[in-house]
Amino acid sequence: MATGRTPPDDRPRTAPDDPAPDGPARTPGGDTARTPLSEAVFRPVRAGNAFEETVERLLQAIKLGVVDRGERLPPERELAPLLGVSRVTLREAIRVLAQEGYVESRRGRAGGTFVTYRRPRPKRTDLRRALIAMGDDLHDTLTFRLAVETGAAQIAASTPLTAGRRALLRARLDDLNAAGPDDYRRLDTLFHLTIAELTGSPTLVAACADARMRVTDLLNAIPVLDANIAHAAAQHEAIAGAVLAGDPAAARRAVAEHLDGTAALLRGFLA
Repeated sequence: MATGRTPPDDRPRTAPDDPAPDGPARTPGGDTARTPLSEAVFRPVRAGNAFEETVERLLQAIKLGVVDRGERLPPERELAPLLGVSRVTLREAIRVLAQEGYVESRRGRAGGTFVTYRRPRPKRTDLRRALIAMGDDLHDTLTFRLAVETGAAQIAASTPLTAGRRALLRARLDDLNAAGPDDYRRLDTLFHLTIAELTGSPTLVAACADARMRVTDLLNAIPVLDANIAHAAAQHEAIAGAVLAGDPAAARRAVAEHLDGTAALLRGFLA
């Protein structure tokens, strides 16, 4: 996304380190709560590309559904330290996203920056456009996603889970199973990223979020098919069941089977 200029960066060098709570990633007021997933997305950017990477981090949070349409981004005083940038840089990034229709700023006691992005309805031309933008990286992207997500499932299944974290995974699955076509992709993303959250590894959560972000535009361009949803639901149940049963091998196999199916669907629509 062309921006024309890069604002100065007087990056603060501290970041909050209080633990993230178990449970949903929303507060009653519609804000994004501190969770391993939100902290993985809102992680410090590199000094040399602070402005561009701030835009990228915010877009990742929006497109992955970490902050959904109608929800509010964290306040600037919290978000700037999380990203490791100045509030000047953050405001400029938000201004650009507002110009592109992803967010809007509202004033007043209940004000802030709210997400306005609406996922486009799938079209074949969008799929072709996303594939062209990806270039020759499709195989690499699918391989990377397979590696990090199967690994995350294996580790999550090997990790003792609190009652809250077990309930979180089941809640994510229930939400996904109840989703309509307009919300299916977002909730599918959150289910997959919750598996990574359960590992307790911020680095792995960030890797899974990056892997998902690489295929988000492709997945959003594929129609949500009833037969595919039914098949995916059985696979999601197998993934969650293996993680909750503490069976690492079964969890890894279930994720691999599911991602192989997604890759086949992508290739089918691209044929």
